[in-house]
Amino acid sequence: MERTHHCNALTKEHVGRQVILCGWVDTYRDHGGVLFVDLRDREGKTQVVIDPQAHAALRAVAKRLRNEFVIAVAGEVAQRPPGNANPKMSTGEIEVRVSGCEILNEAKTPPFVLTDTAEVSEELRLKYRFLDLRRPVCQRIFRLRHEAAQLIRQFLSHEGFLEVETPVLTKSTPEGARDYLVPARNMPGAFYALPQSPQLFKQLLMIAGFERYFQIVKCYRDEDLRADRQPEFTQIDIETSFLGRDTLLGICERMIAQLWKRILAVDMALPIPHIPYAEALARYGSDAPDLRIPWELRDCTDLLRGSPFQAVSAAIDAGGCVQGMVIPDQLPFFSRRLLGELPDVVAPAGAKGVLPIRCDEHGAWASPLAKHVSTGQQHVLMERLGLRPGGVALLVAGPVAVVQAALVVLRRHLAKGLGLLSSTDYRFCWVVDFPLFQWDEVTRRFVAVHHPFTAPCPEDLPHVIKAPQQCRSLAYDLVLNGSEVGGGSMRIHDPVVQQQVFQVLQLSPDEQKEKFGFLLEALSYGAPPHGGIAFGFDRLMMLLTGAESIRDVIAFPKTARGTDLMVDAPSPVAEAQLRELGIQCKPRSPRL
Repeated sequence: MERTHHCNALTKEHVGRQVILCGWVDTYRDHGGVLFVDLRDREGKTQVVIDPQAHAALRAVAKRLRNEFVIAVAGEVAQRPPGNANPKMSTGEIEVRVSGCEILNEAKTPPFVLTDTAEVSEELRLKYRFLDLRRPVCQRIFRLRHEAAQLIRQFLSHEGFLEVETPVLTKSTPEGARDYLVPARNMPGAFYALPQSPQLFKQLLMIAGFERYFQIVKCYRDEDLRADRQPEFTQIDIETSFLGRDTLLGICERMIAQLWKRILAVDMALPIPHIPYAEALARYGSDAPDLRIPWELRDCTDLLRGSPFQAVSAAIDAGGCVQGMVIPDQLPFFSRRLLGELPDVVAPAGAKGVLPIRCDEHGAWASPLAKHVSTGQQHVLMERLGLRPGGVALLVAGPVAVVQAALVVLRRHLAKGLGLLSSTDYRFCWVVDFPLFQWDEVTRRFVAVHHPFTAPCPEDLPHVIKAPQQCRSLAYDLVLNGSEVGGGSMRIHDPVVQQQVFQVLQLSPDEQKEKFGFLLEALSYGAPPHGGIAFGFDRLMMLLTGAESIRDVIAFPKTARGTDLMVDAPSPVAEAQLRELGIQCKPRSPRL
């Protein structure tokens, strides 16, 4: 039997029509010998009614039916009896009265119930991912993922971009994370690398004159994993020539706005605001601020220097700082129990504790700091922090990076407790003017904050060699609700500037030639000014669908340890394969 309709297609308009449906038995109910089956396919469900008494030939088939059997049914569309309509189903006003049924394939009892509400461990779902993907929520996610990919392709094509594929087997280059290596069988001792991104190739496409390129592409990074990170992931890769930074970001804004409009029916306010990197750290403690949270950081280091309160003065004397934030009009929320839990909240960030100041309706303090600060100093601190009666200030002392990380964690923890983190409140911002370099204490040298092809701000070009720490870059990140969803930069198109950057990174001429000789040569043949961006497509889909983990929006994801439980990968390979590749496995050194 060949299907005539999907299981979501039939309405009252089809009553009396002969149809054939195919799909899986979602549920079946025996009402006095008459079977009511909810038949499910990719598009939806239809109730089919099998009466073995009315059609004797169905008796043997009906007795065999079980959940998840694959069947085809032929029958007549009928209106459900009065009072039996199901408003929760798009086909809830009709049913199909079956005259013929064929079991296309039987099914074992699934290891878990294939509903959206069933409580199932993630390990079990990933082991049987082919069953997990049958659940309606998964079907919805991947339908939206397909729709989003098509919208992106249509938008960028309309904007004059060309989709160009770049190699998956490429050269290992020092771009940040570890590469996944692929041995070259015909060249023993040589390896390809899987691309961390198409960075070099998209720059070469600009040098080749393509002007506007995009690709929805797989990338690979051998790094530690977490909820929003996978060893292989998909990004929307974009590169342009002859455009300024703000023009490029404007194109990206319109693309994201179209996604939010078409998929979520949300109108985004454009343009998206720009926040300089230094300002983002000063106000929010993070280069990926969550703008749903209104509380900003204030620095009180100068006001508390020399304080008799040892925990504070010791941190300042060690070169650290004291920063805090105010939560206004929430005095009752900050119970003694809640305040006692806050040190545990900030401990993972490395902070030793939280110093609270509860300010009652009369302006009186309740704080361990109160007896160490005069009344006049209290007023000065309140003005600096913006603390008013009925509010609470929370201070953290320690190294600057630790303090900022602790306050970021604290902001999010308290905002969640106060119900401020609505999943339908979308606050975007561009973070711009990142540092070009940062000092690495381990290697005792400068490293690139983004990658070594990021262009310096034009006004900072004189500082590249003489004062690298003062150089800002033309890099930018798009941040949504505290998550970076995209990032990129304008690129270096002048080979002299590129070599200056390599010099700061302490790459010798031989290393430059070995690792990036092809790029440097290409730059010498007339490279246009160019720049681009990459959006994490999986992360965007996680936010668009409200999924809890990036694994939920990837068809066949890896676990947090990088394993595929369904196919049991990674796994050992035959000794013969290793010999052919000239590889011998040895025990890992305890120091590695």
